[in-house]
Amino acid sequence: MPFPKYRPYRGSVAVMTILAIIDGQARRTHAVLAAEALRKAASNRNRSIEIDLRVVGSASPEPDTRMISTLLLVGEGESDSTYLDIADKLSGFPKHTTTLDTILADADLVLDNIGDVQSSPSASLDGKPAKGGRIVAITSCPTGIAHTFMAAEGLQQGAAAHGCMIRVETQGSVGARDTLSAEEIASADLVIIAADTQVDLSRFNGKRLFKTGTKAAIRDGAALITEAFEQAGIWGQDNREQAAPSTSDRSKDNATPPRTGPYKHLMTGVSFMLPVVVAGGILIAMAFALGGVNVTDASQAGTLAHALFLIGAKSAFPLIVPVLAGYIAYSVADRPGIAPGLTGGMIASSMGAGFLGGILAGFIAGYSTAFFNRWIKLGRNLDGLKPVLILPVLGSLVTGLAMMYGVGDPAAHLLSALTHWLQTLQGSSAILLGLLLGGMMAIDMGGPINKAAYTFSVGLLASGIYTPMAAVVIAGMTPPLGMALATRLYPNRFTTQEREAGKAASILGLAFITEGVIPFAAADPLRVLPATAGGAAIAGAISMACDVQMRVPHGGVFVLPIPNAISHPLWYLAALAAGTIITAVLAGLLKKKRPKEAVL
Repeated sequence: MPFPKYRPYRGSVAVMTILAIIDGQARRTHAVLAAEALRKAASNRNRSIEIDLRVVGSASPEPDTRMISTLLLVGEGESDSTYLDIADKLSGFPKHTTTLDTILADADLVLDNIGDVQSSPSASLDGKPAKGGRIVAITSCPTGIAHTFMAAEGLQQGAAAHGCMIRVETQGSVGARDTLSAEEIASADLVIIAADTQVDLSRFNGKRLFKTGTKAAIRDGAALITEAFEQAGIWGQDNREQAAPSTSDRSKDNATPPRTGPYKHLMTGVSFMLPVVVAGGILIAMAFALGGVNVTDASQAGTLAHALFLIGAKSAFPLIVPVLAGYIAYSVADRPGIAPGLTGGMIASSMGAGFLGGILAGFIAGYSTAFFNRWIKLGRNLDGLKPVLILPVLGSLVTGLAMMYGVGDPAAHLLSALTHWLQTLQGSSAILLGLLLGGMMAIDMGGPINKAAYTFSVGLLASGIYTPMAAVVIAGMTPPLGMALATRLYPNRFTTQEREAGKAASILGLAFITEGVIPFAAADPLRVLPATAGGAAIAGAISMACDVQMRVPHGGVFVLPIPNAISHPLWYLAALAAGTIITAVLAGLLKKKRPKEAVL
């Protein structure tokens, strides 16, 4: 019989059926067991399911598709010839793919991930979110502090505007909060990933998923949710690229995709590296506080101070480069890339290539492992060897040889020259570098330019260069502090909402969260950005000129009580105060007075 074209049922009463086509040619027993597991799971959920079991010696009739809502293909891939013929004829149906092993492990979850497209609020005919729709989301940013939670708040406000229910899991610097449960994921109509780092998506196989960056959620959560409902694609084992990327971050001129390539991979590596740097830096500072400048001497062996130094300087800090490389590779090639990346990072450390070599090792490991993963085909019975045996070995081999005989030595020489130059910086050269780093920290408030300056400074900590870190942290604090001060000095330049935002910005600024200035910059970028960049550049220049050093890459003024975490603390505070005042004065001069009624 001819197969009718799929037409979504517009009513709300008819019981629609899942058609499961199971490829059992190679694993007959497993296929029969999977079919029974699906029938049982469907019965427990009052779902209607038809099983088309294709095994050797059986001939399945063409099913009646008049009441079928969803097609479930069970096998090792959609290209299997055993059901390719019928899959082509049913190409108009919503389609999910899975494997026999997945069903045997948890058939209930497989069915939970297959929503009824006719009754789902997300499947409205106009593609717009319907009231009562269920959304789950994950937000994440490289430092895991500001953008992560601002994006979550933006999504929550957007969902409220549409009348949708939402649960947001934040993957911040303290780990995952409000972790999504399997039940919440199963019942969701839509998954939104608003992240600037790599996020594990294996939990969302079979779900409608939409990927974007944090800025789209911060800027307009309601518009992002509308776009997500319209453009989300099915995420699954055999169609991982169908989750649509956001157009919210695209250029209006050329509609290029959002930034998801090397920049995102680098930021993923930085986000995993930061906790190691923070832990090592604070422990080293505590060691010097307890044992003085001679804490490294053999005479101090056995003391608590010496032990803290060994933990921080000899155990935590040597991990910085391997962790950076390992998780850059993870972002590129998923879990198979971690071992080659860590191996390349260790080689970079041993060769003296530092963070520059670690970055190169991470990308070499990631892209080579991803290449091998794409092109090595072993068949269904041997594919399980790839992630645990073949890919780590080949990736580590290629990365190791490339580092030892290719890029390792040049990276080491480049880092050595850079280190020597930074150590000898004095006078105008130090001021110029401070101006550059300071301006970069304030110009895009947590964006790529800001992260480039920050990553450069963090990477130098492992080489014992601490002055750029101090300049970057001070410069990152001045924009929100300066705008907070401006709301006090020039209240007639700001709305009531902006003056209220100034109170929060002052706290965020003290904690080195530059993103506290975003509400001001978003409202008036042409006047606010020059003011914040000018103040931050001056603050960075003063810090570099006064040789202020900082061993900890975060924390703002709250690390001041830790002895030796910051050298020349008075100059640190002086540079911060100068940058804050200059930012406030420039903002007052550049911004126009508001009408009286707008101030009240």
